[in-house]
Amino acid sequence: MQLLSLGAGYLLWPKRNIPQASQTAPVSTPPAAAPSATSIEYTNSQYGFTFTLPDDWKGYTVLTETWTGNTYNASDPSATYPPVQGTELVIRNPNWTTANNWQDIPIMIFTPAQWTAVSNESLSVGAAPIAPSELGSNSNYVFALPARYNYAFPTGWQEVATIMQGNPLHAY
Repeated sequence: MQLLSLGAGYLLWPKRNIPQASQTAPVSTPPAAAPSATSIEYTNSQYGFTFTLPDDWKGYTVLTETWTGNTYNASDPSATYPPVQGTELVIRNPNWTTANNWQDIPIMIFTPAQWTAVSNESLSVGAAPIAPSELGSNSNYVFALPARYNYAFPTGWQEVATIMQGNPLHAY
């Protein structure tokens, strides 16, 4: 009984600023700016969305890549399944060069069934222990930002963080 009381006391004891190996310093980002008359709008009619970019992204490019995921079945953890794949569009800053890789804006595209599998953790689409963040959806697709897409903090990552805070993707 004393052991139980000690354990409960530990859990209820106020936590102090105890450093943890996985903690990172908070990053302050400026508030998101509303789209202005000088904004650029990328429209993707194939998937049904628009994406608002700041004027300094004039000359951006869009690359088409493929994401790959692995299926997991909790009721049969030893079972193996073929990989699942989908489209990932990458909006590339016009300042990007091979010598200076600027932060890209990756947009993963899922079917609703794939997104349900991601949400219930039966489909893993990255090495991060967290799922991608939903940016928007329409009746055919769910659009998401990969977890830890900016993990290397390349040039321009702060600007992309600000762009993303403005909810730039609008599905139709």
